[in-house]
Amino acid sequence: MNTKINLLDGMLDSDGPKIVGWSEVYATRIENIDNQHKELINLTNELYQACLSGKETANAVFKDAMKRMVDYVNFHFSTEQKLLERVKFPDAAEHKKQHDALIKKILDSVKDFDKGINFVPNNFARTLKDWILSHIAVFDKAYALYIFDLKRKGVITDQQING
Repeated sequence: MNTKINLLDGMLDSDGPKIVGWSEVYATRIENIDNQHKELINLTNELYQACLSGKETANAVFKDAMKRMVDYVNFHFSTEQKLLERVKFPDAAEHKKQHDALIKKILDSVKDFDKGINFVPNNFARTLKDWILSHIAVFDKAYALYIFDLKRKGVITDQQING
């Protein structure tokens, strides 16, 4: 049994302080997308809680959290991009550029961490918070409005939206 992992699990209480929380402001009303956004918020808060527990805990959690973040972000972005292609969202290419920019920030943060740069986990938790507050609340809501306008007009169906 790895006691370090168990200790960290106890420190990363899901009811602990949060840097960002789910709000209806972020809701696209597309269930699988909203559920994925909630998971991104959970991962962000997990990293934030580790940062509050001190540098040693933040550093111990950072690499694992970043791997899970990369995996989940790739999964989520793929889901969104497929949806945007299915509904022929006119700004899909720009949306993908924004996704690619976040992936670059994630990879750059891992490189900075590996170089020993201080406060990388703390700075990255704030970067994620800012990205969630801006990207999801503004840009993802824009495609959701586009999709539901097409649905209202009878151009697409729930099956096309949900894949």
